[in-house]
Amino acid sequence: MDINSNRVENFSGPACLQTTTGTVVTIPLDMAMPPLQVHKVALPQPRTTVQKLRHRLSEIFFPDDPLHKFKNQTWYRKLVLGLQFFFPIFQWAPNYSFKLLKSDVISGLTIASLAIPQGISYAKLANLPPIVGLYSSFIPPLIYSVLGSSKHLAVGPVSIASLVMGTMLSESVSYSEEPILYLQLALTATFFAGLFQASLGFLRLGFIIDFLSKATLVGFMAGAAVIVALQQLKGLFGIDHFTNKMQLIPVLSSVFHHRDEWSWQTIVMGVSFLVLLLTTRQISIRKPKLFWVSAAAPLASVILSTILIVCLKSKVHGIQTIGHLPKGLNPPSLNMLYFHGPHLALSMKTGIVTGILSLTEGIAVGRTFATLKNYQVDGNKEMMAIGLMNMAGSCSSCYVTTGSFSRSAVNYNAGAQTVVSNIIMATAVLVTLLFLMPLFYYTPSFILAAIIITAVIGLIDYWAAIRLWKVDKLDFLACMCSFLGVLFISVPLGLAIAIGVSIFKILLHITRPNTAVLGNIPSTQIYQNLNRYREAVRVPSFLILSVEAPIYFANSTYIQERILRWIREEEEWIETNNRNSIKCVILDMTAVTAIDTSGIDTIKELRKLLEKRSLKFVLANPVGSVMEKLHQSNILESFGLEGLYLTVGEAVADISSLWKAQP
Repeated sequence: MDINSNRVENFSGPACLQTTTGTVVTIPLDMAMPPLQVHKVALPQPRTTVQKLRHRLSEIFFPDDPLHKFKNQTWYRKLVLGLQFFFPIFQWAPNYSFKLLKSDVISGLTIASLAIPQGISYAKLANLPPIVGLYSSFIPPLIYSVLGSSKHLAVGPVSIASLVMGTMLSESVSYSEEPILYLQLALTATFFAGLFQASLGFLRLGFIIDFLSKATLVGFMAGAAVIVALQQLKGLFGIDHFTNKMQLIPVLSSVFHHRDEWSWQTIVMGVSFLVLLLTTRQISIRKPKLFWVSAAAPLASVILSTILIVCLKSKVHGIQTIGHLPKGLNPPSLNMLYFHGPHLALSMKTGIVTGILSLTEGIAVGRTFATLKNYQVDGNKEMMAIGLMNMAGSCSSCYVTTGSFSRSAVNYNAGAQTVVSNIIMATAVLVTLLFLMPLFYYTPSFILAAIIITAVIGLIDYWAAIRLWKVDKLDFLACMCSFLGVLFISVPLGLAIAIGVSIFKILLHITRPNTAVLGNIPSTQIYQNLNRYREAVRVPSFLILSVEAPIYFANSTYIQERILRWIREEEEWIETNNRNSIKCVILDMTAVTAIDTSGIDTIKELRKLLEKRSLKFVLANPVGSVMEKLHQSNILESFGLEGLYLTVGEAVADISSLWKAQP
């Protein structure tokens, strides 16, 4: 243990500071420790159990105090505020102008050019009919425009949720052999995803999704992106028979095992369009003003590839195309929801997993762009909006949708001002559904594969992984665990590993909190970590310790053992350096925000152990809730008047004066 050797040789007289170079500097007493007035540690204001419970529940579920706007308002004003709270459209619609509409029309048409090809592509990724992807780009954006609070979130299908849904459902049901049952399960999973999301928002339990830390999400998204990209080699190479598994080795094995099915015409055209799409993406990244280049590239590629296939269909054979897509609006699908039978549990599990992922992505994207434009997004309202959107979507032939980062970025760069851009996008999709479906008949599968690969490459954030390595090795380990879990085990288990690693990290911080030895910074009443502040010095006859976490049943034994170890190490240091022996141990409880009965028992046990060793045990600056529990447990009586102080400085000064006054 590297312990700072700075030490105050005599606290009651002039202080002698021994530096790390061995030089001893004498500091006058009035500079080393000015006299202090000892203050009484006060108890918090008395409250009933009901008041405490009410305050605690308010802090847990309503930290933002969402009802503060309703205070001291008339009934009419409260009604208006209520409508605006539940339906944000009533908040911005009265002030909507033609200038805002102009910006929203431009951005809406821009993201529509991206949403149409992506919708078709992501539906194929989820093993659903391509038309379902367009249905999911029509109804959900309209619902979100009424309920959502983000101005820039562009709603529609996303790659990760599509991949997870396709993976989980395909493990039990074949989409090629039982397409109707598969579609029923997908719609039912969407309903349960929406129900789960809306419930989290209504019950204000959004903190549950925080268990997916940023580090684990970086790894999970990167792993899923690699798997998604490799799966698209089927369409890019023109392979007819391909594995349904989602692990790295089976996918690569399937690619090379079916080399006889590779089509050189498909590969040449597919790779050419992939290079084109990646080039336009790089152009938009390097020159943000040219965002429209990458936004328009997918639809332009679909049009060009379709024209190319039409012109070459008599000369080039065997190239897979989308085929017939039905025209018309979303058909009702309430009768297709699957609420009974052997696959109900599968639908619920798939819905919850995809619901968590889509909710995490949607809220993260919404908050990102809200920060850029300096407005606030209500997480719980977003959960309700996304949840109700998915529940309604499941009844109108849509599968899981949320806010897409790629489309939202295009929406933001195109100058979107309100969620009307989603309405414009939905209108463009409506026109496509009603009149343009026959044009997609000859759209080749390789262009859909190229669009998906281009989209998911942006999910591989290797710079974020590098930052994790530099800043927090444990976060980097969590990132790599989720990344490798997705690649080599499965996407759902990779997600479970990500959550498990996040929870393990939380438990590690709770069960093994930081403890430190504090020293005095000369000429001040400040006490800081000796290892962190080299100018801090030990106070003779005192061992000042700090615990930087709540003291709970999960860490109370560790804290007791660690404090006893600090005492042993200090005594060994004193014996080696021939210094004054320890007479008093001060526990700085400034960072101890809570304590339970196990923690109280630990404090009581420590006092008894130290008393047997003729060491005084003192508590400094317990916070209100901790002080209240210590008082109710009657443990303070055993400490007496000289066992509880407001600050470490007051404790050191008062106890030193008492020692000096003793004969």
